Amino acid sequence: MSGLDRSTARRSELDTLAEELGKRLREVEAEREELVIAERVLQRLAKQSRVQAEDAVAMAPVKVQVAGRAVLLIPHRGDDPDETALPGDYRRILTIVRVADGPVQVRAVGEELGLEVAVRGKLEPLRAKMTKLADRGWLHKRPDGRFTARR
Repeated sequence: MSGLDRSTARRSELDTLAEELGKRLREVEAEREELVIAERVLQRLAKQSRVQAEDAVAMAPVKVQVAGRAVLLIPHRGDDPDETALPGDYRRILTIVRVADGPVQVRAVGEELGLEVAVRGKLEPLRAKMTKLADRGWLHKRPDGRFTARR
């Protein structure tokens, strides 16, 4: 094989290699562009998640330590009551009492919540929650033990 033939063959190999590398380079550039877009989307989602998490923390009931245990802090009802500061189960209790035609017994609220009202021990935690709501001004506890909603 002459020098000219070797040169022509090598040039052909290099042309093929350059074509393959060009194709590969275009694929890499396209993938990089996709990654840039994906990173932007992920950054936006992360930012939204942080904002939502911050909002959830701001709206979440406050937990405090009492005798080494974490307990939910039920806020006192102010002039402009914000029920979102209450845990979900307390909000459900308030809704049930508000919807009732008049004063309600703990048993009636327990029935609405789906508790086993025939078992006295199942109602005591509910009674404690309703009493706590009354102590904080969210409900009114009547002398007969029934509860009404504060307006």
